[in-house]
Amino acid sequence: MPATACEVKVLAHTVVAPNIRLLAVAWPRADKAPHAGQFFMLRCWPDTAAPLLSRPISVHSWDAATGTLEFLYEVRGQGTRLLAALLPGDTLLLTGPSGNGFDVAAAEGKIAVVGGGIGTAPLYQLVKELAAAGKKPDLYTGFRDEPYGLERFSPLCGRVHVATDSGKVGYHGLVTGILHPEEYDLVLCCGPEPMMKAVAAKCEAAGVKCLVSLEKKMACGVGACLGCTCHTASGAKSVCKHGPVFDSKEVFGQ
Repeated sequence: MPATACEVKVLAHTVVAPNIRLLAVAWPRADKAPHAGQFFMLRCWPDTAAPLLSRPISVHSWDAATGTLEFLYEVRGQGTRLLAALLPGDTLLLTGPSGNGFDVAAAEGKIAVVGGGIGTAPLYQLVKELAAAGKKPDLYTGFRDEPYGLERFSPLCGRVHVATDSGKVGYHGLVTGILHPEEYDLVLCCGPEPMMKAVAAKCEAAGVKCLVSLEKKMACGVGACLGCTCHTASGAKSVCKHGPVFDSKEVFGQ
């Protein structure tokens, strides 16, 4: 499905946690409905202005009934600071949905969904789609200190497990310390690359399939510029076009 460029209106923009924002917009293209794991390129500045590139942000939630599309993102640099200044009623340019997301229809058996920090952002739409298909997953999350956004996950998941680096909430340590892949048939993961590699290694040792959603800097978002190329077992591939979701064995060489 080719990506579509569309000017959209901001419906709401809220602070979820320090440097974490939830942006809700009206997406008018029901025929271009996104699914879990896909992303959009966001831009709210002129083409002639800095920064040069639009910002790729994953779909946090899509509500077909209301046409509301949500993005949960971290304010990191110039582009996301400009996005953070948007107010209800403002407009921005969205291009998408892009990429190949999680194949919910193919997910079978007992499922664990694992996220770290802002890597939990695309997992809310994932658990929504899994729950709608009658597949209620267990959720494992890791944060540095204070978790955020988990209240939306709880009704859609079986068990919700939390690990924090500081020990302030839940398990004191990394999320891999509380994940036991041998208890599951499938693990779906998004977060910092070291965390995903560690999860993938545990899944490989347990003989459990693991799918990971990669994050790379992107320029075009459609696979034309090859700026987000990653090395895989079957050769170089663009994260934006062939991913961002891959089998962990393909990208981490387990």
